[in-house]
Amino acid sequence: MTATTTETHPNGTAPESAPVTARTSTVATVLAVAIPLAVGCSILGMTVTGAFTASQQLVSAGDLVQYGLPVARVVHDAMAALTIGLLIVAAFALPAQKQDHGAMSSVQHRAVRWAATTGALWFLAAVVSLVFTGANTLGVPMTNPVFARNFLLFAFQVEIGQALVVSAAAILIATVLAAFATRVTTLAVATVFGLFALLPLALSGHAAGSLEHANAVNSLAIHLIGVCVWAGGLVAVVLLRTKTRGATGRMVARYSTLAGWSFAAVAFSGIVNASLRLTGPLDLVTTTYGALITVKAVILVLLGLAGVVQRRKLVPALLRSPLDRRSFTRFALAEIVFMAIAIGVSVAVSRSQPPIPQTPETGDDTRSGLIGFPYPPAQTLHTFLTQWHIDWVWLALAVVGAGWYLSAVRKLRKRGDKWPVGRTIAWLIGCAVFIWTTSAGPAVYGMIHFSSHMIQHMLLMMFVPLPLVLGGPVLLALRTLPVRNDGSRGAREWLMLFVHSRYMQFMAKPAVAGVIFAGSLVVFYFTGAFQAAMQSHEWHVAMVVHFVLSGYLFFWVFVGIDPGPKRPQYPILIIALLATLAFHAFFGVAVMTSESVYAIDWFHALGQTNDTALLADQHTGGGIAWGASELPMVFVALLVVRNWVRSDSRDAKRLDRQAERDGDAELKAYNERLSAMNERD
Repeated sequence: MTATTTETHPNGTAPESAPVTARTSTVATVLAVAIPLAVGCSILGMTVTGAFTASQQLVSAGDLVQYGLPVARVVHDAMAALTIGLLIVAAFALPAQKQDHGAMSSVQHRAVRWAATTGALWFLAAVVSLVFTGANTLGVPMTNPVFARNFLLFAFQVEIGQALVVSAAAILIATVLAAFATRVTTLAVATVFGLFALLPLALSGHAAGSLEHANAVNSLAIHLIGVCVWAGGLVAVVLLRTKTRGATGRMVARYSTLAGWSFAAVAFSGIVNASLRLTGPLDLVTTTYGALITVKAVILVLLGLAGVVQRRKLVPALLRSPLDRRSFTRFALAEIVFMAIAIGVSVAVSRSQPPIPQTPETGDDTRSGLIGFPYPPAQTLHTFLTQWHIDWVWLALAVVGAGWYLSAVRKLRKRGDKWPVGRTIAWLIGCAVFIWTTSAGPAVYGMIHFSSHMIQHMLLMMFVPLPLVLGGPVLLALRTLPVRNDGSRGAREWLMLFVHSRYMQFMAKPAVAGVIFAGSLVVFYFTGAFQAAMQSHEWHVAMVVHFVLSGYLFFWVFVGIDPGPKRPQYPILIIALLATLAFHAFFGVAVMTSESVYAIDWFHALGQTNDTALLADQHTGGGIAWGASELPMVFVALLVVRNWVRSDSRDAKRLDRQAERDGDAELKAYNERLSAMNERD
């Protein structure tokens, strides 16, 4: 006889009485079928596009590699999604321990241990994918002696191999952290490493070799993160649905928010990727590659509609009756099936030849292949101000940031709270300058001329972060993000924990912020980092992120209005600011008087072989670095002095009010101490 159980609502009603084993077996069956279904879809898709035929196959390395690589990638992607889904649901959606909110609850502990198991499978699949990809790149079977002699060379000296090795290392770290985690903070760190492991994967496949490789790689990275959070999170919610008891509704509601953002990221990145691989909309119906893209798009739309239904009907029903999970479970399982099909199709797409060849242009446009976009006309003031090459991910990041800020301000005003207009204007200016810096003249010519690069550097390090800091985004977020009342950590709680952490207490010291701000200039330009940022896309992205964050940290320490560790006294701030300004000026002079060309191999590869002209342009860049720092630094110094004066004024008013309340007791006590000292003398 099948065992049954009756689940009771908090109000005492019993909405359902169903065979538990039957429901559990249905879920297990669907989840067990999902991976084989994805593998089948990938093989079918590659067969349809001709990726397995000798004339269409990108690289031939034997049947084992030819058929094993897509299988390994499907398992890899499925385990990646499941691991990240379990980790992120545990960190952001599951209820916390009641006594100690920093320690993991029993359901979080279970989710993290499952994540450690799937993470181990993810790591094994990553190793197998690395081996198969090495054989595929070398173009020889794994039994060939050439493979044994050259595999380590591929793994540690070829860019794709290096990316896969870095990804596997991050997977291993995330898995180990998950296996031994007992605190929620450790869980969050494991989640960060898991998400980071996805980023190097964007360098593989077509994205790494296309002319528009910057947009291709960036959008693919966003796509991978969005898919893993969305699909993996849904599977995690289904697996944990019976472990959360009365908190199932809250868990699903929190996941639904993550799923909404993930859907937007997947849709946006998918459109960008498709536009780089198709010659036009007709390719969607006239080519087999386009047909696969169409299948993915249709599934995405269906899943988006399902998400709307889930958020509007199923989530409110679960919040009312947390133990009545039947409708949600059936709906979620159907979504998982479609997601498995989409993952399989995605693997087939990554292994098939698109209509637009994904290799850098050669011949007259070899320079275009180096910089990653069509080589621009000669630089003039007009072309510098009007040339554009849109970096879609940076543009989307700025637009989302501006949209979120305006939405948060509107939310404040609707509930009757005020927010200074000047802060809103400052934030929008920062977003606009960031867009122009990463998609217009500074980005276009920054890859070609040192002086233009230095303009981009100064904009990213000073003119973008300063207005962003003055916008007070952290304060606005803390005032508008929803507050958790069950001890779990949402976006607001994690943000509050971070800004008041020991890490930020160390980073908020003026000396530390100043050294990072000014010292990184020396490290970047006087080592091989500058040339690496020109030649390698991932290092170029790291350059942009570092410049913006180091500038934001520096200005936040001196003039930030956001909450955080206690700032030092104003005289110390003034001294640290002047010291940083002096060091920055010293750097500019050092570049102006330099006698060797930085990143000379890069500029020679672009056809600029006149070293005298390169050195002159470099000296111009040094002058830009020197002069560009004057205006924002003077402005910051004035703000520090103004804040100092206002602080003294506030202290004086506070003391006056206190004196009125206690009859100037502090002054009387001071005079009495002086009198006592005089009597002793």
